[in-house]
Amino acid sequence: MAALPAAAAAAYQSIAKIGTASTAQSAIPATGQQGFGDFLSDAIKDSVSTMKTGEQMATQQVAGNANIVDVVNAVNSAELTLDTVVAVRDKVVQAYQSIMNMPI
Repeated sequence: MAALPAAAAAAYQSIAKIGTASTAQSAIPATGQQGFGDFLSDAIKDSVSTMKTGEQMATQQVAGNANIVDVVNAVNSAELTLDTVVAVRDKVVQAYQSIMNMPI
């Protein structure tokens, strides 16, 4: 499966906007447990952070300031994160389509 660089860049920018956008605080129960929305928001922020780390390490390598092993590890981590985000997105779309196809 080949990805166009422009499409990948646009997808990354849209995810970065989601991760950095301010969200309304939901009421946290008195037990201190996070809700699903908080969990999802934290996961998106972690994903964006991992992607940015991979980019920064690649940039440092181009400038000759980073160890190649660290760069490969950071880029592999970013790739794994992107694959996970895409898989979750596909499952959400599939679930939505299943719900929409249910008879009333």
